[in-house]
Amino acid sequence: MKAEQLDQLLRSLKSRFEKNLHRHEGLVWDLVLAKLEASPVALGRVGEMESSGGEPDVIGFDQPSGKFIFCDCSAESPVGRRSLCYDRAGLDSRKEHKPKGSVVETAAAMGIELLNEEQYRALQQLGEFDIKTSSWVATPEDIRSRGGALFCDRRYGQVFVYHNGAQSYYGSRGFRGLLRV
Repeated sequence: MKAEQLDQLLRSLKSRFEKNLHRHEGLVWDLVLAKLEASPVALGRVGEMESSGGEPDVIGFDQPSGKFIFCDCSAESPVGRRSLCYDRAGLDSRKEHKPKGSVVETAAAMGIELLNEEQYRALQQLGEFDIKTSSWVATPEDIRSRGGALFCDRRYGQVFVYHNGAQSYYGSRGFRGLLRV
């Protein structure tokens, strides 16, 4: 990452951190910054979350590991990570009109975790996300082995979890990620 891009990323992260203190009460930006600067790989991953529209922010601190937890906090599912099948098997099963990739592979390439249902619901305690879009979430193997995959959204003041075939994709469905730094 070029110095100018790095500076812009850190300014954006700091500004978002300061505007959303309710997401990370008791945490201090200088400590977050020190962790990011100590890990160029993690900083690059946060940069990918940002550049794909995720608007990453700190949502917690994991005491046992000593790591800050970053999560995509964009109001809607990150625009640069939409129109994807759930995983490679879902993508391979499409005969025509294949999307550009899959959620599982994209998250792995970015080096971030795909949120699971519990993490998605916890994120929704920090704000209202996906009121117009939806986000794929990590799907338990017993559902995935039957061809399904899970996604979540927020409608009517409630968080909903739904299912779809893993081969499906929609312009309004993406995924949210999590990274421990």
